[in-house]
Amino acid sequence: MFDMESIFSEDGALSSYIKEFHARRQQLEMANVIDNAINKRQILVAEAGTGTGKTLAYLVPALLNGGKVIISTGTKTLQDQLFRRDIPNVRAALKTPVTVALLKGRANYICHYHLEKSLQDDRTSFTTREDIRYLQSIERYARVSQTGDKSELSEIPENASIWQMVTSTRDNCLGAECSNFKNCFVMEARKQALSADVVVVNHHLFFADVMLRDEGLNELLPACNTVIFDEAHQLPETASLFFGESVSTGQLLELVRDTKVEAVEAARDFQALSLMNAGFEKSVRDFRLTIPEENIRLSQSMLGKNKNFNYALNNAIDQLIELVKFLENQAERSEGLKNCWQRAADHLHFMQRWRDEQSSQSEIRWIEVFHQALQLNITPLSVADIFQKQLSETARAWIFVSATLSVKQNFAHYIAEMGLASAHTAYWESPYNYPEQALLYVPTGLSEPNHPSYIDQVVQAALPVLRASSGRAFFLCTSLRAMQRIYELLQAAEALDYPLLLQGQGSRSYILEKFRELKNAILIGSQSFWEGVDVRGEALSLVIIDKLPFAPPDDPVLSARIEKINLEGRNAFIEYQLPRAVINLKQGAGRLIRDETDRGVLMICDPRLITKAYGKQIWQSLPPMKRTRELSEIENFFANR
Repeated sequence: MFDMESIFSEDGALSSYIKEFHARRQQLEMANVIDNAINKRQILVAEAGTGTGKTLAYLVPALLNGGKVIISTGTKTLQDQLFRRDIPNVRAALKTPVTVALLKGRANYICHYHLEKSLQDDRTSFTTREDIRYLQSIERYARVSQTGDKSELSEIPENASIWQMVTSTRDNCLGAECSNFKNCFVMEARKQALSADVVVVNHHLFFADVMLRDEGLNELLPACNTVIFDEAHQLPETASLFFGESVSTGQLLELVRDTKVEAVEAARDFQALSLMNAGFEKSVRDFRLTIPEENIRLSQSMLGKNKNFNYALNNAIDQLIELVKFLENQAERSEGLKNCWQRAADHLHFMQRWRDEQSSQSEIRWIEVFHQALQLNITPLSVADIFQKQLSETARAWIFVSATLSVKQNFAHYIAEMGLASAHTAYWESPYNYPEQALLYVPTGLSEPNHPSYIDQVVQAALPVLRASSGRAFFLCTSLRAMQRIYELLQAAEALDYPLLLQGQGSRSYILEKFRELKNAILIGSQSFWEGVDVRGEALSLVIIDKLPFAPPDDPVLSARIEKINLEGRNAFIEYQLPRAVINLKQGAGRLIRDETDRGVLMICDPRLITKAYGKQIWQSLPPMKRTRELSEIENFFANR
């Protein structure tokens, strides 16, 4: 055990290296509890309110205790922040000579093999001049870069289509058979991670690697003493994604693209392969068009009567069967064609299994439709047993930390969902003075959320509050449809002369920067702005939430999980739906107070917070703000700022 008090004191080791460091009782206590959990190799689930400083609270004991540490974060942005700022600062403050590596998924690193293929392309694959210009920049960067990390090439947007042409996927990587294997950026990143004391990953990579044995973390984990999950509230969703299986039309079209390139290079004399590939491509595009809606999820049973869907799926499978035969016949001509054959066979096996088997009590078959892709999914109804096996393989410390894991300091829901039966739990309230800094406002007179005019009523109730706050607001919505309607109503509102920003009008970082610059804007957003967003100061003084964030009951995975829990004689609403809504609401509410000097109003429009028996459980899980239903109190609050 280390003397944490001297490290975290006002004039301790951290104060001279960490800008604006302040000693906090909660942070010191948290560091001691994590230190103890690491020493005793325990499972710890810890919630620390906004402003606790949880990053330092886990980094200090993690770096001091030695041994190999894996830190997994919610996003690549947080990964970079840990690697480039937080860990170097703590390492310098503690004078500990630990080595640190940053490991991302393979799609973040330029692939020499696919870059060369794109450079040799006759440009038929490129749809814009920008792609060609970007390709030249990527070629220059790849020649001099030590890491090949695409985030270091900031002049090219992260979502530019060219990245798909110059990076690899789990499907199309040739592995040790690749001619560029020795100077592969992905392999170099793995090598650095294997030798480092601390490895920073993200949740998607952690689960993809450990469960799919893909990126090399399966080599890291056995030697690891401690695994720390920051933003751990995201894990159940991420685990479900990776413990399940899926194939999208996007992946199938990538197979088409790669087969086309490899056939031209290695099987130009076998035209039948190109013709078969073109036929399969048409069947995949036709399959996507059978569901005209976007951003929709449907269960396999709901699709039973959709003749177009079933016909197109059968046709795509039939075409893929033939393509697999052709690729097998030509596979020995190149490693690239062999890889395409293996991928095609894997996709075929999954698609046949999805079609021919029915959902069971342990898993559900469903589809998700995006703007350009349709994805077939098989998802487990519980991740607890699968994750429990990972926990029991080797004795090590597992630390789960977030600002939102409990319901009224009760962690039962999270522990059950993740299979953490032997976990110790800890809770620290935010050090911020919420009773003085914030007000919780629930307006009167609103109908239940299922009323046809509910969103219109929400906007009418919000207008006087938005005027009182002089804009400076986040309007957080529980659906894209509500978001669009609220934006339209605010645009049409009289005497509301504040800039309106809408999610989707640019990247999240662009919209946030604009919001900070304007200082009086109203940002209307959906899921993208409920978490991971930090706006300090007066620019954000009001957070409005349209209704309690219960997941839509017609979601196929949610409804299957509800049915399973109820069939077991338990109460799915109390055990599953309510805790998830509370955790999501706490995330949205957490956008408001981000600093000791912040002041603001949290407006939750949903009358169920007052009228339903479970409402009290919800607001008691929020930070201890003063509560009011009087508009005049809100107006006085802002008048006295």
